[in-house]
Parts: sequence; structure tokens; C-alpha cells
Amino acid sequence: MRTLILIYSLFLVSSTALSQNCSKYYPMEEGTSFQYTMTNKKGKTEGITDYSITNVENTGGVTTASMNMKFTDEKGKEIFVSDYKLSCTGDVVKIDYNSLVPAQMMKQYTDMGVEMEISGTDIELPNNLSVGQGLDDANVAISIKMTGMNMNIKVDQLNRIVEKKESVTTPAGTYECYVITQDNVSETMGVKQTMQSKLWLAEGVGMVKQETYNKKGDLMSKSELTSFKK
Repeated sequence: MRTLILIYSLFLVSSTALSQNCSKYYPMEEGTSFQYTMTNKKGKTEGITDYSITNVENTGGVTTASMNMKFTDEKGKEIFVSDYKLSCTGDVVKIDYNSLVPAQMMKQYTDMGVEMEISGTDIELPNNLSVGQGLDDANVAISIKMTGMNMNIKVDQLNRIVEKKESVTTPAGTYECYVITQDNVSETMGVKQTMQSKLWLAEGVGMVKQETYNKKGDLMSKSELTSFKK
């Protein structure tokens, strides 16, 4: 279950943490750091994710950023550290679906003799957003094979729509944001779970806040920007 939660959280956050050189919305300057705090439906902290941009390269019209990510639980225990790359070209920013599974997690499975295969579609976000705009679906599927047991995990982002524009305040500041709504469908061992989410996206910052709701519309979890430094 923790594996699914980590992948799902990274899938949401990483889809909005990209380029300022290729886009007006996403930070992509070497040395930039930002932090998200995840809370449950009762407002209790469940984890903190710290991101830092360690390197930015421009080659052949493609800008690529090397990102370092560290996830710690509610007690401050480091769960994993991972490095991955994001790229942007023209008027679209992308994250490779292979980057959604931390390298440290992959190594742990390999050391245990477990085989893991990843497939999916890159997450894409256009540089120019407008209210009412529809965005492409995205997904990642993971197949885990171990002695006597196979496990399949799939996460889909569907019905992605730019709903409105509004101001939102977090511990990191107040930002004017586009609100993107979407359906998130996860499937593990044949068991499906559908949830809805809202993401607040600010110019030059990226994701400011994200909330996840169950099918009844009840708030289940929230991630918000608690620190942003350039």
C-alpha cells in the first residue's frame, strides 16, 4: 500500500513541477528548492517531500532538469531519496513515466530478486492554460514479479480540465492559480479505487496545492507548498 501511495503522490506532484525556461508556469532554475507537506483528512501531517533542481541543460531545443527528491514520513524518518529528469520542448512540458518510480525503490526490489516492469504515457502540460481547457490523460502501469506472486499497479489521470482561476494562500505565500480538476483511478491486484483531485497551479511556481477527494466528495488528503526558494 505504501508503494502505491508514494507512486500516486509523485504522479500528482511531478506533473506540475517543471520549466520556467520553456514555460511561464514552472520553476526550472538550478538551485531552486521547494517543499510540499502532505496531510490527511483530519489535517494531520503524513509526510513531507523536498525537491531541489540540481542541474539544467539546453540541447537541441530541449531543456532538461535534473531533480532530487526526498520523502520523509510524519516522524521525520527518511523513506527514500530519488533523482530523476524532466524535460520541455516547444510549448509542452513533460515528465517521463519511468521517473515516477524512485531509483532507490527499484534497487530495493532488484536486490530482493523482484522483477519490475514499467509502462505508460508521459504526463504533458501545455504552456498556455485557459479556463475550460481539456488536458490529455496520463497513466503509469507497474508489473511486479516475485516468487509465487505477481502484482500489478496502475494509476490513471483522466478527465483533466482547467476549471477556474482563483487566489490561494499556503505557508509559502499567496498565489494566483489555475485550478485543474481530474479523476484518479488506481488499480492494485484487480481492485479499483476512483478518487477526484484538484490542483492549484501558479505562474513561476508550479503546484501550490493539491486536494484529493473520495467518490462522495469528502476530502481525503491534501498537499500544499510550504517552502519555495530560488
